[in-house]
Amino acid sequence: MSTRYGFNTEFEGSFEQAVERVTQALKVEGFGVLTTIDVAATLKNKLGVDMPRYLILGACNPGFAHRALQAEPDIGLLLPCNVVVREDSAGKVTVGFMDPQPVLGLVDAPQVHELGSQVRTALQRVSEALRA
Repeated sequence: MSTRYGFNTEFEGSFEQAVERVTQALKVEGFGVLTTIDVAATLKNKLGVDMPRYLILGACNPGFAHRALQAEPDIGLLLPCNVVVREDSAGKVTVGFMDPQPVLGLVDAPQVHELGSQVRTALQRVSEALRA
């Protein structure tokens, strides 16, 4: 499935396997995970709400980030690239990727638009690696 702001892939395996595989596939493309937000645990702790597992991984490729920051110092407001690993109530696991092209398209700098395309291509390779 794809939206204006992202794309995703179904993962055949456990939630834990999905987190491990996406983290490894991100590394292959030069990304590291800067932050991990456990949305389900946060909502449970703050609101007493139960929901299936849902992690937001803040992925960053230092080379891409450096180029973006050189072109537009305030672009940090749009970083990092978020990757979501979520499980539905039936246990099905989906991995979703922020599409950097529309987000970076907000910046009035052609070099940033080209960078958005390059980052999107790298994240698409990560998505494809999860299906292999």
